[in-house]
Formats: sequence, structure tokens, C-alpha cells
Amino acid sequence: MLEVRHLVKHFGGLYAVDDVSFTVKTGTITGLIGPNGAGKTTLFHTIAGGYRPDRGEVFLGPKRISGLPPHRIFQLGLVRTFQIPKPFREMTVLENLMVAAPGQLGERFWSAWVAGRRVRRQEREIRERAVQVMEFLNLGRVAQELAKNLSGGQQKLVEIGRALMSDPQCILLDEPGAGVNPSLLVEIVDRIAELNSRGITFLLIEHNMDVVMNLCDPVLVMAQGRLLLEGPPDLVRSDSRVLDAYLGGTPA
Repeated sequence: MLEVRHLVKHFGGLYAVDDVSFTVKTGTITGLIGPNGAGKTTLFHTIAGGYRPDRGEVFLGPKRISGLPPHRIFQLGLVRTFQIPKPFREMTVLENLMVAAPGQLGERFWSAWVAGRRVRRQEREIRERAVQVMEFLNLGRVAQELAKNLSGGQQKLVEIGRALMSDPQCILLDEPGAGVNPSLLVEIVDRIAELNSRGITFLLIEHNMDVVMNLCDPVLVMAQGRLLLEGPPDLVRSDSRVLDAYLGGTPA
């Protein structure tokens, strides 16, 4: 699904991503862990088009996407969420989801004159799709609530909902559990697992090790911009290099 080849992103003399290579297999939930400053979010930015790589390549299936702008990568089926949710704060939950649907005829100013019936029909279809996504994410009861009034966990669900509106192949999730209360975190994890069972591939950054170890396989470990280890959760959990880099200790 996703292949990263010798990816490099540096800022002056700081190599935030330093010759990183890995693959994300179709149908997996792949975890990405590492200490703060390891380069995980910079890696996400570079894969999703927010940064141009200084070297290396990224492929989505057979398509080379490295260097493409974010909107083109989005159109090809790779979408991402952010560690700090970025909803349209003054729009309702329903509107936040509807605006994320790709290929909307109404975005062209002349369409209302020359294809008004098609525009209205498509908008009804997008609204129906948004309602379905909200019900799946248990957001139906806050459909008309402004996004700025939601809890942090609900805003994380809105981000996932907007990603789903594009019918993605692969979703990059940046710390979906950060700042979320335990009961809502369980709900988010359940929704991710259900979406994966429906065929969506995930690559997710997460600091909650219980979430990673129970949800992800394989797990990638980054430290100081480099890929330190890749493997199943049990191997990663017990590896001394991971404990040194991520947990600050060694196994007893």
C-alpha cells in the first residue's frame, strides 16, 4: 500500500528524517513509535506532501507521490489526521464532514447556473454519506454542534470522519489517543479496528503503548530520525534498543 524508500528531510544541519525506508502492507494497522523528537510527525508531513523530501521516494501502490502537493496525494487516496485536531471551528460537525468530500461540483462557481440539478443531487448524496459516517462514529447527536464546542476526543473523531469522506485507501493517524479520555479512547480504537476490517490501511503514531501493542502489527520504531526497528509487537516490546530509546531503560 505504502512504500518509503531512503527518505531524508533535514532543516539545515538537523536531519529530522534520516534515510528511512519501510513498507506498509495493504490491510494492516502499522504502528510508529519513538521518543519525542524522533522525527515521526516530520515523516508524516513528508509522506503526505506537507514537506518536500530532500532525498528519497514515497509510493502509494505503484504511484510515486513524493514531491506531489498535499491535495494531489489526498485525491490519490492517502489522507492524514493531526495530533492537534484542525476542524473548521465555526462550522458544525455535519458541515465539517461535508466539506471534505472530494470532487464537489458546487465548488465551481458556474455550476449553479449550468448544472444546478446535478449540484443539488450531489449535495444530497454527500449529506447522506456524512450522516452515515457520523452515525458510525457516534457523532450523530452532535451533528449540528459547532466544532469548537466539542471535546478533544470528539474532535479526533471528526478528523477521522473527514478522512472517511474521501473514501481513502490509507489513513495516517497522528496520535489519535492524545488528550482523549479513556472511555472515548476505547471507542476510537474500536472504530479504527472496524475500519481496518472493512479494508482501510492505517499507519499511526501513538504514545499509548497499550493501544499500539493491542492494535498494531507490525510496529516501527524511530529514534533520532532513523528507523531503529521493525517487527511484531512482542518483539518490539522486549527489544533492549527500544527500551533504551523509547522508555529510557533496559530489560531486567
